[in-house]
Amino acid sequence: MGSVSFWHEAVDLTPRPALDGNTTVDVAIVGAGLTGLWTAYYLQKANPRLSIMLIDKHFAGFGASGRNGGWASALFPQSTATLVKRYGFDRAKALRDAMSGTITEIGRVVASEKIDCDWVHKGTIIYARSALQERELRAEVAATKALGIDALEWWDADKVRASGARGASFTPDCARVHPAKLVRRIAEIVESRGARIVEETTVTSWKPGVVHTDRGDVRATHIINATEGYGASIAQTKRRVLPLYSLMIATEPLPESVWKELGIEHGHTFSDGRHLVIYGQRTADNRFAFGGRGARYHWDSAIKPEYDRVESVFLHLTRTLREMFPQIADRIVVTHRWGGPLGVPRDWHASVSYDPATGLGGAGGYVGDGLSTTNLAGRTLADLITAKVTPLTKLPWVNHRSPSWEPEPLRFLGANAGLVGMTVADEEEKITGQPSIVARLLAPLTGH
Repeated sequence: MGSVSFWHEAVDLTPRPALDGNTTVDVAIVGAGLTGLWTAYYLQKANPRLSIMLIDKHFAGFGASGRNGGWASALFPQSTATLVKRYGFDRAKALRDAMSGTITEIGRVVASEKIDCDWVHKGTIIYARSALQERELRAEVAATKALGIDALEWWDADKVRASGARGASFTPDCARVHPAKLVRRIAEIVESRGARIVEETTVTSWKPGVVHTDRGDVRATHIINATEGYGASIAQTKRRVLPLYSLMIATEPLPESVWKELGIEHGHTFSDGRHLVIYGQRTADNRFAFGGRGARYHWDSAIKPEYDRVESVFLHLTRTLREMFPQIADRIVVTHRWGGPLGVPRDWHASVSYDPATGLGGAGGYVGDGLSTTNLAGRTLADLITAKVTPLTKLPWVNHRSPSWEPEPLRFLGANAGLVGMTVADEEEKITGQPSIVARLLAPLTGH
């Protein structure tokens, strides 16, 4: 299984036993990624006597939790301005502050639990690669300062000259992390405290009081759906989430002199102002780990191993990385390529929910911003399950319900039109130097 991603090569993937028949626990969690594991971690803190089982179709950290870009950021799928418009200033600020605080909380756990996961909290640089990107990023910084919510500042060209950019926006609210090391270690910790993780066990459905699997039934008072994008493969959640593929590459290690020339320190993550999302980091062993969107949505929300690798997208990512740093283009040699699905709700709004009447709950819809958001979800679910009223349980994403995605072929046409549209929007802006009309038209599709 080491070939799942570059990150997985660094961790022990010795399989855990599958479910061996019917059983009963207090809490059953469907999915052993970060959402499920953080929920178990904080539940154990709240009530060590709870019996907890996590059920995974593959292995703990198989999905996006173990193969993402390694950004522990304060990003939320919906912009701060959109949150203010939807919920008002105070509630939007509470959610944004909770997201920022989540980075500190993960760092606290990493330190207190002595988790070796290459954690460095240094922030994100968003490069302005064109005059238009500079104008728009400067406007975003100004708007943020006017709202007084997020920490965002402008770096002039002199500070990022080595990158060839016209300037950059910068937020301290992000840490670099090795995702597979983080998720696998948390799995070991919750196991050591009494939780049981069963792997190679396929959940077919659930209802109040019971989770049905191909290896037996798990009866539980509390049942948490932590499947994220993989929920599209379960009939009862198929239209609740759309699996959108994001792909990544990693390069050969580069010498310290190159990183000094580029002005990218350990702990920095980076992107730029284009519409088709890209994201990168400097790894602990001095590689670029670089990813982005571009892979198409597959009919009927299909998820297959072969979709993790798309040659045209890998070539695009390689070309993009070389264009971003032309002075070292000939030194960028790709050694690893991988990908996987992330979960997109219809309104691009992440949520966490729990119904005490049925014992059913869940979290997800992170749209690629889940490495930190899973921790906030886990803490919130722990409070909800243990019937605590806290500032977390009052956040506006709690019990938000996104509409279902349209049936096929509308889902297929809409999702892929959005992907093509973002690509066209970037080309449009290169040609015109003006904000894209296509991007503005597609904004409602992405919840903005």
